[in-house]
Amino acid sequence: MTDRRLEKTVELDASPEQVWDAIATGPGISAWFVPHEVEPREGGAVGQRFGSGFDTTGRVTAWEPGRRFAYGAAEGDPSAHAYEFLIEGRDGGGTVLRFVQTGFSDEGWEEEYNSFDTGWNLFFGNLRSYLEHFAGQPVRNALAMGYTAGSASDIWPVLHSALGLPGHPALGDEITLRPDGPEPVTGTVDVASPEFLGVRSAHGLHRIGAEGEAGCGVSAYHYFYGVPVDEEALTAAWQDWLTRLFPTPAAVTP
Repeated sequence: MTDRRLEKTVELDASPEQVWDAIATGPGISAWFVPHEVEPREGGAVGQRFGSGFDTTGRVTAWEPGRRFAYGAAEGDPSAHAYEFLIEGRDGGGTVLRFVQTGFSDEGWEEEYNSFDTGWNLFFGNLRSYLEHFAGQPVRNALAMGYTAGSASDIWPVLHSALGLPGHPALGDEITLRPDGPEPVTGTVDVASPEFLGVRSAHGLHRIGAEGEAGCGVSAYHYFYGVPVDEEALTAAWQDWLTRLFPTPAAVTP
């Protein structure tokens, strides 16, 4: 493993107590990242569900309520990534969140690092939006993932067409996503990067992604706050939508 560190500093208009609940509890992390289960003690278990059956486990390595939370991969996990969150009250109100990730592989670490860097930019943006617009509301997640040949620049036109969009919208645009299968989503564009398109609706955050230049990961992450939606049905609908757009390559038989 390299000694490379990925570091982020995020300023949040929320109290340290609110930020702690959002970064160190299962329901809180699920509201802006991916579904988590956290046993609240040092040595406690951490479970993560990224969608499409991709689950990981880990252990809490630091538990200082209101100040410091850290966890790492479970023993025997070859990824060996470790994550640390530090909370500081900000003069005049609000909170500064400092984040560090370590454990990058030796070979090809630059690509791995850049992928995580891009992902954390999205998720910490989700955290800011959650705390600003939906703080404290229970979340229901619908996460779908896929993979296809080609590059993101090839894939985005396919995604735009399948969402009923003429192209990548701009920040602040009011749009409606009209996928074939899942219910339409209407809201304000709050993410418009080369890797992600994000919409904030009245009851949620919705993120569509295409990442990679030599093979492309595609994703649809949805967070519904305070409304009784059917997570299983929504997840299946978005996964089916992605799979129809980008079918899983057939297994090669000898």
